[in-house]
Amino acid sequence: VGQLAQRETGIVRLLARGKSNKEIASDLGVTQGTVKNHMTSILEKFQAADRTTVALKAREMGLL
Repeated sequence: VGQLAQRETGIVRLLARGKSNKEIASDLGVTQGTVKNHMTSILEKFQAADRTTVALKAREMGLL
């Protein structure tokens, strides 16, 4: 897994709580497009095909 930026770690934590991109954007005060861009980067770093896999891997790694 690639190194996550601080913002990406925050997004992963919110994602693991079941929040949608829209909810994450609202919580962080950014646009949904910004969250989508971060999610693309997170999926690549985790070599994951979906959000659920990211949450599971993050839990295994102790990020949550």
